[in-house]
Amino acid sequence: MTEHRTQVEELLADYRRSRDHLASVQRELASITASASDQDGLITATVGPRGTLTGLVIDDAAYRRYRPKELAEQIVRVTGTATMRALSAAGEKLAPALPGGTDPQALLLGTGDLDATEIAPPKPKSRPRPPADEESFEDQNWVNR
Repeated sequence: MTEHRTQVEELLADYRRSRDHLASVQRELASITASASDQDGLITATVGPRGTLTGLVIDDAAYRRYRPKELAEQIVRVTGTATMRALSAAGEKLAPALPGGTDPQALLLGTGDLDATEIAPPKPKSRPRPPADEESFEDQNWVNR
């Protein structure tokens, strides 16, 4: 009975260590932030660990330099860059907690071990064409006749 109790206590100790390590990794992940700026430093986006925009600084000169559409494009671009930096940092923090051979980036992106063809959205189904000898009234306008 003593040997069995020792094994159970060792398993519980391993479980507690794993939970403590996981909690530590979660705290590290939650503290990740990343920033990126446009080439002139007029726009700076800061994101949190999941790529959520947490800060945006737009210099007054950006309003004179960029048209509204261009400004929006720059904001999206720098936010995307900051998000990739945050995901990279998260991958580095997460990697030691994962089993060997697991890609932390794929895990964070939700793709796991799927390849591009498995992730691609399904192609829209085309409507079948009526046979050539069958007349179609589908595109006819009957209201104005």
